[in-house]
Amino acid sequence: MAVAVAVRPGGSGSRLAARWVAAALPEDDGRAAAAVSVVYVIPTLSYVPSPTGERVPVALVAREPAEAYARDRRARAEEAVLPFRRLYSGRANVTVETAVVEGDGVAEALLRYARESGVRSLVLGSASFRWFRRVLSIPDIPGTVIQATQNSCNVFVVSKRRLIMKLARNPQTSESNANLRIETINHEMFEQSHRSLLFDNLADDEPHSDSVSQPHSSHSASNVVPSSESSEHVASESSGANAAGTEGSKNYDSLSSLGDAPCATSNSSEECQSMDEVEKLRKELQDTLVVYDKACVDLVNAKKKIQVLSTECSEEARKVEHALEWEEALKRTVADEKAKQLEAINQVEHARRSFTREAYSRHKADMATSIISQDRAQVVDAILSKSRTCRRYSKKDIQLATENFSEARKIGEGGYGNVYRCTLDHTEVAVKVIQQDSIDKTDEFLKEVEILSQLRHPNLVLLLGFCPEIGCLVYEYLKNGSLEDQLFNNKGHQPLHWFVRIQIIFEVSCGLAFLHSRNPEPIVHRDLKPANILLDRSYVGKIGDVGFAKLISDLVPDWQTEYKDTIVAGTLYYMDPEYQQTGTVRPKSDVFALGVVMLQLLTGRRPNGLIMSAENAIKNGRLHDIIDKSQSDWLIDEAEMFAQLGLKCTALKCRDRPDLESEVLPKLNEILHRITSAVNLRNPVLSVPTHFICPITQELMEDPHVAADGHTYEHYAIRAWLKRHKTSPVTRIKLPNSSIIPNHSLRAAIQQWKSQLPDQTKA
Repeated sequence: MAVAVAVRPGGSGSRLAARWVAAALPEDDGRAAAAVSVVYVIPTLSYVPSPTGERVPVALVAREPAEAYARDRRARAEEAVLPFRRLYSGRANVTVETAVVEGDGVAEALLRYARESGVRSLVLGSASFRWFRRVLSIPDIPGTVIQATQNSCNVFVVSKRRLIMKLARNPQTSESNANLRIETINHEMFEQSHRSLLFDNLADDEPHSDSVSQPHSSHSASNVVPSSESSEHVASESSGANAAGTEGSKNYDSLSSLGDAPCATSNSSEECQSMDEVEKLRKELQDTLVVYDKACVDLVNAKKKIQVLSTECSEEARKVEHALEWEEALKRTVADEKAKQLEAINQVEHARRSFTREAYSRHKADMATSIISQDRAQVVDAILSKSRTCRRYSKKDIQLATENFSEARKIGEGGYGNVYRCTLDHTEVAVKVIQQDSIDKTDEFLKEVEILSQLRHPNLVLLLGFCPEIGCLVYEYLKNGSLEDQLFNNKGHQPLHWFVRIQIIFEVSCGLAFLHSRNPEPIVHRDLKPANILLDRSYVGKIGDVGFAKLISDLVPDWQTEYKDTIVAGTLYYMDPEYQQTGTVRPKSDVFALGVVMLQLLTGRRPNGLIMSAENAIKNGRLHDIIDKSQSDWLIDEAEMFAQLGLKCTALKCRDRPDLESEVLPKLNEILHRITSAVNLRNPVLSVPTHFICPITQELMEDPHVAADGHTYEHYAIRAWLKRHKTSPVTRIKLPNSSIIPNHSLRAAIQQWKSQLPDQTKA
């Protein structure tokens, strides 16, 4: 014997049904124990809450977290129905169990549970009569269950004053659901005649059921429809609003379909009176609904009228506000017009005075232009008179030499123009031509002519001539290009040897020291960088592009900070930080750029972030991580001395940088001397650096050349080898071609090394 009670925690109908079953439990008279199942329907698990409170679909959650959350949810559900279990736990002959059922619809879940569990009776609670539940289409769970249940169990819907029940027949009769009777009786009549139906077995109470149903069969033809109140009592509170019982339309009588089923009721006067009350209540409900609908229509009409009136009032208010704004705007316009009239009168008077001053200024400017032109002519004449090597070329000479500035003659671009390679006076030269949109740099052009025409030094680019008509400077042509090209754009050629690099920076330092020591006014280059350091045929470094050079008449001491309102010139990463901040240029501004170039020669890297990388490498003792890997035979001690000297030159403040002539040059000379002294002079043949020895002749090379295998050989030796072989003398692998290229950097290094040897070793 089993009775299932559908409950919802907190529902008044559920409490009513649970108490009703507790009151109907049989006494402990030795009969078989009764089984009560408390059924609680929860929605199907569709999401799992995340720690942040978000709802994550269960399909996206791992199996273990989903199962843990499902167990926790079922445990909370079982804990929520504990108050209902306590109603039956005190009976010795009663067995109580809890059934937590999952389902998207409460009615479907209850029907499925009744069908699968085989319970004898299913009890549901119904709340008090509220007609608005049907108006608002609240799901009618008891009505759906009592209509859809099959010939499997008894269904009881309990309310305060009535009881609706549907009694199952014997399965052997195979009667359809349409022939099952739905009866409405009060609680007293149920206690008197039907109480035994709740806990009796199906086989035991079949005769009794027939006997009980017999008195009512005589009245079944009347098809008495259950009252609206009783139908309302069927509305269940055992589930939430998500159950499938409503399809979105308003059903004003949730159990109206019960009127079509055969019904049985008492023929007593009390039952007739109940029918009259039901009809009366139904009529009152219909009247109330009519009044309610009319009130709703009146309310909507009133709202529309209020909205129209509000719109009209707002429109009138906007018109008034717009008129006031227009009036204020007109007042302001009149005031503005008066002010403009006065201003126009003042401007006319001011224009008359300005015209007179402008005419005078124009006349004065014409005179000044004439004087400047005369001054420039005088500058050109002075340059020609002071320098015998500096020649003035005509526009025609330049055009003929450059083939009218042909692209084939173009070899690069300078600070303010293109550079062409050509021949003038049977001498190979480089012509730098000012751009057509850079006429305002004429002063810079004349400054470079004036400075270079007076300077002569082995480490400064020699100015051979100029053409003031089109702004051309004629320099000596340096075959190996710029240091920038050798470091970063030297495709297909061997990189500069590290010894040659140190020799080049030493030569550049000598040129800078010459500029800084010029009397009576020192010269600061202000734009020293690898692109402005040119290399001749023997890789001798020379400083060029002195267009930004500045004569310093009032030299500011290194320890003094002085701010000047001036235009900062130079290139980022090579520019003195103190010069950028204060505008004060000093000779040590060039020392900063020299330090950056030294670090580039050591590492073979671009200047951005180079100072910080070198500082960290030396601080952590990992200098080998940043030195140029194209050179495999660095002397680490001398390389570290070179790096530390470069970092001292790049100090942020001028006073912390070493003096060029008294500190930098001696240090560079010491490094070169240490490198030369590293060779064992007692046995020069055996102590020659390995990269100076030809792999074929095993002798010191005089004219080194690079073959297609990347190795360097003596010129005559590799020529003789290639006439007889097509493979590499070192790797014995077939050479891709037989071309050879002079290795000027290695040749210069060998010559420098030989020049440092004592006279007896040279012999």
